[in-house]
Amino acid sequence: MTTVENKILSHEEIEHKVKRIAYQIYETFVDEDEIIIAGIVSGGLTLAEKIAGVFSEISDIPVSLCEVRIDKKTPTNPISTSLSEEVYRDKAVVLVDDVLNSGSTLIYGIKHFLNVPLKKLKTAVLVDRNHKRYPVKADFKGISLSTSLQEHVNVEFSDSGNVAYLR
Repeated sequence: MTTVENKILSHEEIEHKVKRIAYQIYETFVDEDEIIIAGIVSGGLTLAEKIAGVFSEISDIPVSLCEVRIDKKTPTNPISTSLSEEVYRDKAVVLVDDVLNSGSTLIYGIKHFLNVPLKKLKTAVLVDRNHKRYPVKADFKGISLSTSLQEHVNVEFSDSGNVAYLR
């Protein structure tokens, strides 16, 4: 059987959604002194970098990028970040992933950050598939997409252009 790909977001649409998410984050955190944008490796980190870039263009609020390493197959394994806990303690944090599937990666990422006192914690995703096994939601999302459990959303970030497919 061949895999059928349906483009759900073009490069231009992804860029527009990144910009909209950055503005929503700015509106939510307008009174903060600093924001930590934490991206889950790999697609979430790339999306976080794009959001941080736009955020820096539209706001004077300092933004720090944090790389979050989670074993997506076994999210209960220890999670590591590129920033120490002291850096994001009592700060505003946005946890970013490219696709919200079952919610396991995002919920374990949230759990990691809740071990440290934060001012505020929000989540952002490019695509929310609406098939969650865990009680987690995206505060900022590019698109909500109701799919079957057999379908897969793939987001590709590249120098030649970004695209999201439903397979």
